[in-house]
Amino acid sequence: MLLKRTVLAVSQAIGGFVLQTRLLLLVMVASLLLAGCVDYDLDVSFDSPNKGAIAQSIKLGEQFTKLSPETGKEWLNSLEVRAKQLQGKSDRISDTELTVTIPFYYGAELEQKFNQFFNSTEKGKQQPAVTAYTNLPEIKSHLSLTQNNLLLLQRNRLSYDLDLRSLSRLASDGSVIVDPASILDLEFSLTTPWGARSVAQGEKAIKPESQNQGHQLIWHLEAGKLNHLEAVFWLPNPLGIGAVIIALFVAAGINLKYNFGLEVAKKPTRASA
Repeated sequence: MLLKRTVLAVSQAIGGFVLQTRLLLLVMVASLLLAGCVDYDLDVSFDSPNKGAIAQSIKLGEQFTKLSPETGKEWLNSLEVRAKQLQGKSDRISDTELTVTIPFYYGAELEQKFNQFFNSTEKGKQQPAVTAYTNLPEIKSHLSLTQNNLLLLQRNRLSYDLDLRSLSRLASDGSVIVDPASILDLEFSLTTPWGARSVAQGEKAIKPESQNQGHQLIWHLEAGKLNHLEAVFWLPNPLGIGAVIIALFVAAGINLKYNFGLEVAKKPTRASA
């Protein structure tokens, strides 16, 4: 009987300790999420049809680094590794701030590198955006680019879907207990030589703002929601332009040869003189 009471008392003590630990962790996580964790600016820029870059600027909030400095450090380190794997470069401005630039040279490479960076896999397993022990929710991201060549021009349609609904922390009654907007401040921008226009429609579509005289569109993505954006932009078509230039040279050569032949035919011969 005494042994049974002792075991019961120990079990209650352990249960109380576990409960207090969970409450403490909950308070710490809530403080972290309410402090504004991450500022993330993402830009896809096209210098020409055959050259562009994925540029990212990441800045961790002060509260994030105070409560979990190792988590922030390991996350930024993982981003640097991913950039290097995709022939990109990174610049560690400080312990809490990082810039990443990943070049691409055609549309399919943009898709491949972008989706691989944000959905990186290793040995068939999804790599978390931060270390596993942080237990942060999974974020789904997908970008696609459709290109059509129209003689001298190339029509591009970029589509991007980012599912941030998992950032919402729901109470038992279904109400959000943490504002997702306080977790992540995310901007996506598209920079092109001739400008672009948004063509997304529907409830999930986000309207961008235009900057740099229309050469850049900026979408302020909404944390806690499924974000969808689409844009159409035009670029010069090098293949089409090259074909036209070759055709002009050929036409000029034929014309020159024809005119030269006429001049020779018009000249009087010595016999006729």
